[in-house]
This record gives sequence, C-alpha cells and structure tokens, in this order.
Amino acid sequence: MGLLDVFNSIKVKAENFLNEKNVVTDFLAKLEEKTGIKKKIIAAGAVSLTGLYLVYGYGASLVCNLIGFVYPAYYSIKAIESLNKEDDTKWLTYWVVYGVFSLGEFFSDIFLYWFPFYYAFKCLFLLWCMAPMSWNGSQIIYNKVVRPIFLRHEATVDNMVSDISGKAMSAAENLTREVLSTLVKNKSLVTPAPPETKSLPSSSGETSSAKVAPSLPSEEQRPFLG
Repeated sequence: MGLLDVFNSIKVKAENFLNEKNVVTDFLAKLEEKTGIKKKIIAAGAVSLTGLYLVYGYGASLVCNLIGFVYPAYYSIKAIESLNKEDDTKWLTYWVVYGVFSLGEFFSDIFLYWFPFYYAFKCLFLLWCMAPMSWNGSQIIYNKVVRPIFLRHEATVDNMVSDISGKAMSAAENLTREVLSTLVKNKSLVTPAPPETKSLPSSSGETSSAKVAPSLPSEEQRPFLG
C-alpha cells in the first residue's frame, strides 16, 4: 500500500465519519446552516487550527491527550456494541500500545517536554496508531515489540501475579481475623456485669424476729403472797 492509498483510506474514513449521526456531525451541521460553509471545509479548518495550536499554543498536552483518547474511546464503544469482533481486537491493540506509550512517557516526560514540537509529533504518532489501515502504528508496535516481550515473559509474569494474589488474600484473611478478634475482646470488656439480686426476707422470718417472747419475772420481782 503506497502513501497515496493511505491518504485515500484516511479520506474515506473521514467522509464516513462526517456522514454519521453523532454529536460532532450535528454540531458541524448547525455551523454549516449558519455560515453556509460545507462541514468538510469546517472540519479541515478545525484540524489545521488544532495542528497549529499543538505547535504554538498553551495547554497542548491536554489537546494532544484528548485527540489520543476521545476518538479511540468513541469507536471502542461502537466496537463493543457491534457483533463484529475484528474491530474489538483492533482497538484493544491500540489501547495496549497507548498504555505502554503513556508509561514510557511518564518517566521521560521531564526530558521530552523541552523537545521542540514534541506534542505535535506525539499527536502525529497517536494518529498513526489509530489510522484506519491494517499496518497502522499500533499493529506494528504490538507485533514487533509488545507481543514478543509478552510471550517471552508470560510464564514468569503469571507466576508472579499468582504469588502476589495469594499473598494478598492471605494477608487480607489474617487482617480480618485479627480485627474480628479485637472487636470481640473489646465487646467483652465494655459489657457491664449483671447487678447482684438481693433476696427479700420472708414474712415468717420477719414475724419471728419482730416478736420477742416476754421474759418471766424473777423470784424477787414476784409479789409476796402471805
């Protein structure tokens, strides 16, 4: 496939996108009604202004990340909802490459930030990765770089993940057991002891203790009877 075929394929995809019913095309249609300018020209002008903004504008990082995320996310959702699974594989490949690129960019951004026109080249790279052709950037990088490394270290990574997950489950079980035992101990310490019940004296006991038998008079106290 030559360079001309690539441009023709991109042109066809862009025309199909502009003819679809979505938020972007509805907005372009309203602009076409108000200005009288065809939405193809408006879209081309917007792309040109975006390119200039990526070179000279402020906040180019945000614009570049939106370009690399919004369009693929939209078509990824469409791929999930469709019955065809080929487009699922295509966009899964893109997201794997996008994740690897973002991880590498995180550690090298402090150096790449000072590179002239960095965000313009980054945007071109992401557009190449999502380009509507069989040999786009995501396919090439995945087949030439990501896939060989993954197949070479797949068993090691699986064992590592299994070991880590087992240790995590064991740690979670031990932590849960300790928390439950601590709660049970605290509950036993806080719970007050039941009050002692005092038995009431019986009525027969009260009567016998209250009534004291009268003492008999002594011989000296007795009256003398002559």
